[in-house]
Amino acid sequence: MNTPSLATPVVKVCGIQRVWEAEMCVSYGANTLGFLVGLTHEATDEIAPENARHIIQRLPASTQKWMVTHLLDAKEISQKATYIRATGIQIHDDLSDEGINFLRKKMPQTSLIKAIHVTNSHAVEKALHYNKMEAVNALLLDSRTSTRLGGTGQTHDWNISREIVNACTKPVILAGGLKPENVQLAIEQVNPAGIDANSGLEDDFGFKDSGKVEAYAACGLKIPPRP
Repeated sequence: MNTPSLATPVVKVCGIQRVWEAEMCVSYGANTLGFLVGLTHEATDEIAPENARHIIQRLPASTQKWMVTHLLDAKEISQKATYIRATGIQIHDDLSDEGINFLRKKMPQTSLIKAIHVTNSHAVEKALHYNKMEAVNALLLDSRTSTRLGGTGQTHDWNISREIVNACTKPVILAGGLKPENVQLAIEQVNPAGIDANSGLEDDFGFKDSGKVEAYAACGLKIPPRP
């Protein structure tokens, strides 16, 4: 099975809601943007598929556009991702292996990124499972709460994250509570193939802050590319 390669380092900004936000993030070096479409848990920056499509159509072809979703119906996921013209799907809940394989078969040129919530050491076992799946292109390590599957603003145990990075052969992207003040330390401790931030880059109105994005992206772009 041939799956699309994932360019690293991934410097991702998630929770994009407006065209100007997307364009600003790209101008500061973010090469991957996340659009929250199809959620089942609490979030403040979910957008309608129509809005995501509108923004994506205005972005450079070189920018990766990932649909971040909680949905567990693979057919519905593929329909939404196709409609908004996503180049990647970040599977942020426990979609079945059958569902992931369905997406790979249905969308052979779309990157599939499986989120792993690092709540305890069992995350290592879970990461290793998806690391073995040929259909999955990369893993993303995030925090979660009882009501949120992401966008928590909380870090998790980076020691576990580093263990996952060392154990896996696929690219591992670090998320969860990242912001300009801690992202360099996180990179040094975890050694990920990329970084992903959302709420830590927002202003008081819930939109991306240019100064925060610039500082964050500068750190991410220094991550050495992986072979």
